[in-house]
Amino acid sequence: RVRAKHGVAILYDCHSIRSNIPFLFDGTLPDFNIGTNLGATCDPMIETLTSEICSQAQGYSAVLNGRFKGGWTTRHYGRPEINQHAIQMELAQSTYLTAEEAPWSYDESRAAKLRTHLTEILKTLADLAPALRGKS
Repeated sequence: RVRAKHGVAILYDCHSIRSNIPFLFDGTLPDFNIGTNLGATCDPMIETLTSEICSQAQGYSAVLNGRFKGGWTTRHYGRPEINQHAIQMELAQSTYLTAEEAPWSYDESRAAKLRTHLTEILKTLADLAPALRGKS
């Protein structure tokens, strides 16, 4: 519907996960885990701009197509050849929580700091969208 109306659609699939889950993976996840199925689910500029914003975010770590390369939603809907782009952002819960286990303590100051970077990503992608219309 969005693509039909505007000629382009960008799905930003954003959710979070505990930064340490020993039974699933060793070590600590980066703060921003960006997935594009190795660039297959979106225009390269979407991947580049998102990755740059995350990499330049002071006090945060970021990885592109690391442990999370884009799940079902990203892979199913990401079809850049028809101007339907999808990118996944897996956020470490430590970026907005004081405790990553029950009772999951929300930290307003951490969340506010994180929100500035997420807002920058979404505004950047919204500004990019019109330029993508003529690329398919």
